[in-house]
Amino acid sequence: MRERLAHVPFRGTIRERTVEPYLRLLKGLRQRRRIRGVLLDISSGGGESIASMDLYLAVKRLDAVKPVYASIGSIGASGAYLAALGARRIFAYPESEVGSIGVIYPHFAARDLLRRLGISVDLIHAGRHKDAYQGYRPLTDEERGKIAALAEESHTVFVDLVARERKRPVEEIRALATGEFWSGSRSLRLGLIDALADREMALEELAHATGVSSRRTIRVTPPRPLLDRVFSGGQDDLGGGLLGRLHEAVEDHLLDLGSVSLRR
Repeated sequence: MRERLAHVPFRGTIRERTVEPYLRLLKGLRQRRRIRGVLLDISSGGGESIASMDLYLAVKRLDAVKPVYASIGSIGASGAYLAALGARRIFAYPESEVGSIGVIYPHFAARDLLRRLGISVDLIHAGRHKDAYQGYRPLTDEERGKIAALAEESHTVFVDLVARERKRPVEEIRALATGEFWSGSRSLRLGLIDALADREMALEELAHATGVSSRRTIRVTPPRPLLDRVFSGGQDDLGGGLLGRLHEAVEDHLLDLGSVSLRR
């Protein structure tokens, strides 16, 4: 049995739709005995809170069976940084954007725009706050306070998790949890990552730790839908394909504006 290393790239917004195939993939890698180690090659600005936590837990469970190293590309912020925390070691480029330990709740109100367009919306609802987060009217002070409390609770969970995984005092991490990000070089000094390295160097570190040559690395991605493969022209790029890229660009840019889920 030839032992291998697995290279798992992840790009784009972290959402339930995009993460579910990776949860299955990472779970499957736990059972593949010939895979001795995994490089999680991640470049993402984050996304939905629950989806980010699911990805973190999947990485953490895989690392309990075999070593997982995380390599942050252009950006590993918010939920993507959370996911990387499940790995045994975190690498980043000196110029990578790392951190953004924070939570945001995007809410937009389209009432005035709809009025200009001559569109009237009636929401028939039961429950005093049931119409609060539909995107048709501004939030009241009370509703805004409720969402702020929810965001603060999620933020506390994030801070505690970073402190635990990075083995740092909670107060120290809380001081860094302003939602801003830092370069890879600064992140190393702050203790948010383990080393500066490109993907190839991170893979060599994994090879050294497992005793498996980096030349025995296979690239592993979730299977793509048939239509996406057709529109991609057969190219094997993650999330590739004209259909997939157009769909994700429109959905992430527009629909996420009114998302009712917390974002990391």
